[in-house]
Amino acid sequence: MDPAIKSRKNTCFLSGARLKTSASDAAPKRPPSDSPPRNFCHIHPALIPTARHVKGTESWIIVDAKVYDVTKFKGLHPGGANVLLTEDIAGQDATESFYGLHRHEVLLKPQYQRLQIGVIEGEKSIIHSNIPGELSKVPYAEPLGLTPGYHSPYYTESHRRFQRAARKFVDEILTPDAMAREEDGKRPSLSVIQKMAEAGILAMTMGPGKHLKGRKIFDGVIEPEEFDRFHELILAQEMCRPNCRGYRDGQNSGATIGLPPVIHFGRPELRDRVVEEVLSGKKFMSLAISEAFAGSDVAGLRTSAKKTPDGKFWIINGTKKWITNGTFSDYFTVGCKTDKGLTVILVERGEGVETKSIKTSYSTAAGTAYITFENVKVPVENTLGPEGGGVFVILSNFNHERWAMCCGGARNMRFIVEECLKWVNQRKAFGKPLHSQAVIRSKLADMIAKTEACQHWLENITYQMQHMDYKQQAQRLAGPIALLKMFITRSAQDVARDAVQIFGGRGITKTGMGRHIEHYHRTVPFDAILGGAEDVLGDLGVRQAIKAMPKDVKL
Repeated sequence: MDPAIKSRKNTCFLSGARLKTSASDAAPKRPPSDSPPRNFCHIHPALIPTARHVKGTESWIIVDAKVYDVTKFKGLHPGGANVLLTEDIAGQDATESFYGLHRHEVLLKPQYQRLQIGVIEGEKSIIHSNIPGELSKVPYAEPLGLTPGYHSPYYTESHRRFQRAARKFVDEILTPDAMAREEDGKRPSLSVIQKMAEAGILAMTMGPGKHLKGRKIFDGVIEPEEFDRFHELILAQEMCRPNCRGYRDGQNSGATIGLPPVIHFGRPELRDRVVEEVLSGKKFMSLAISEAFAGSDVAGLRTSAKKTPDGKFWIINGTKKWITNGTFSDYFTVGCKTDKGLTVILVERGEGVETKSIKTSYSTAAGTAYITFENVKVPVENTLGPEGGGVFVILSNFNHERWAMCCGGARNMRFIVEECLKWVNQRKAFGKPLHSQAVIRSKLADMIAKTEACQHWLENITYQMQHMDYKQQAQRLAGPIALLKMFITRSAQDVARDAVQIFGGRGITKTGMGRHIEHYHRTVPFDAILGGAEDVLGDLGVRQAIKAMPKDVKL
């Protein structure tokens, strides 16, 4: 090793100690996870070992003005030691090469943070991690109405304040659990569900209403009375940001679609008990409509409910399939065939109720289940709405379910657009940035246009919901919401396909740079099926329009 380098190394790291830097030399304030250990010495670039010095001895590299000693690590490098010993990496500024191969989060892992031994004298790091609660500065990464510098007829300062609080909660509490559970397939951690309940999230997913009264929303960032459909829209979209599709569905989404019928159609004593248990995170529930025999064809359900001779109980028999959260639910909002027609009944887990996990193409964290009801005895007081009135109960509930899925679908598209914009800005091909290719820019233009169209249509529908009661929404919004969901799910699949093309092989790899793209491409079809297949919904929207055609119009 060059004597000057050896001398500098011994001076800086004698007995493992690190030289203190002056206050004027301190790096800019960063999130704790991104802050280098204090007391790093400043290293002059001339004293960094170069490739001719390091082969077989010392190996230092520079990434974003930070110096890493990879001497002991190079043998463990997943890509092999030779990658770290090339002329343009060893002893050089490898920032561009590093970010062409790795996500920034790699540098934040403790085992790699320990490799940092200093910073380049006279230089500062310019790349930093996401700060919890911080909005992205990438163009189109945020809805325009919530982006600083833009305006909106829908969003107020209350909504912007609420978004920051929701994002901070998601970044700090949900994301770490989401990453772990999406991988191991276990249900979302009960401790996280409890924190969601304490923050009012479980209650807010039901929309505005009396169930929010007395609850503290994100430590009081807004009052329960302020909460409106646009706060709910923001929350639904923020909850999707970890991009863990199975986990997101496992995160009490069963209650989001299964509890509203109890709120709107349940008897007061039943409603009060069940709503409090579920919104406090003590009990879990599912909407059990789909069967192996009937999915979108609600009228074709075969699960039956017959009254006992004394008329006090229902005896339920049948099966349900693809029921989200079913494996761990305590309550099931069940669509049943009765003598008077389709009826919705709340069933509590007990004797005769059996659930089995169904493995789908996303994580089992969603708790997707096959449910068997065998002579299950349920009090008639658990009937939701009038006997034989189940079609109205189910279809009116579908509006909110499908709207919530539209919120997630539009947000997920935006997340993928952000990933692609970052990638084309840092990836080089044929010696030029990827965005210099016209075909890539064309794909991005289409992705951005579809994402913005979906968001603005969604906001318009949300505005209508804000000014309609539950019955009016059921009567007037079934068609528009069905068409919106069809448009979003079709657009999302186009975005997923183009994103894979932009990322190439990385877009079909479960780890590394393109892991979010691979995950999205694999799980995006769920939205096109759950809540009603997109072709069925498109047909519903048109049939609703034909039904509303006035009699006195002709060409």
